[in-house]
Amino acid sequence: MISVEHVSKRYRTRQGWRTVLDDINFTLKKGEKVGILGRNGAGKSTLIRLLSGVEPPTSGEIKRTMSISWPLAFSGAFQGSLTGFDNMRFICRVYDVDWDYVRTFTEEFSELGEYLNEPIKRYSSGMKARLAFALSLAVEFDCYLIDEVIAVGDARFNERCRYELFEKRKDRSLILVSHSERAMKQYCDNAMVLDSGKLHLFENLDSAQAFYKASYPATLAK
Repeated sequence: MISVEHVSKRYRTRQGWRTVLDDINFTLKKGEKVGILGRNGAGKSTLIRLLSGVEPPTSGEIKRTMSISWPLAFSGAFQGSLTGFDNMRFICRVYDVDWDYVRTFTEEFSELGEYLNEPIKRYSSGMKARLAFALSLAVEFDCYLIDEVIAVGDARFNERCRYELFEKRKDRSLILVSHSERAMKQYCDNAMVLDSGKLHLFENLDSAQAFYKASYPATLAK
C-alpha cells in the first residue's frame, strides 16, 4: 500500500515561496489503478516525483509497503558520462536484481544496439526515454508511475510498451497522469483531481471526470 499523509510541497521562487501541493492525503492499495487529473502546472508531475522518491515532501509523510517505479521514461537519474550499460549496472546494484536478465531484456526491448556502449550524454531525448522505459520494465515493481500515456518512439515501439505495461502487468497498481479521457477510462478504476494545490477524491471515475470537465471544460481531451 501507498499512504500519503498530510503531504505538502513548496518551492522558493523569485516572488517568494510557492505551495504546489497543500496537505495531500490518499491511499493506494495493491492492484488499484488511479488517474490524476489537473491543469498544466497543477502539481501532477510534482506528486509523481514525490511518490517515486525522486524528491522529498516539504512536510508530511509518504509510507510505502510495496515497491514503486520511478516515473516511466524518466531519465533524469542517469549519469551522463557513463554508458548505457554502466547505468544499467548501477540500477541493478541499487535494486539488487539480476544483471544478466536486465541486460538481455533492456538490449532487446530498447533496440539501442551499440549505443548502449556510448555515454548517455550523447543520447537524444528519445533514446534516453527508450532506455529508461526498458529499465522500468526490466526491474519489476508492484506499482508503476506514469506521467502521461507512454509516447516513446514509433508506433510499433509504443504498442510494445502498452502491451508490456497494461497487459502483462495488469495485476499491478498504477498511478496515471493524463489529460486523455480515453486513457483514464481504459486504464484506471478511479481518478483524483488536483486543483490549486488541493487533491479532490471521488467514489468513481465518472464523478472525477464530471468534476474536472465542469471546472475546466476545454481541458479534458478525448
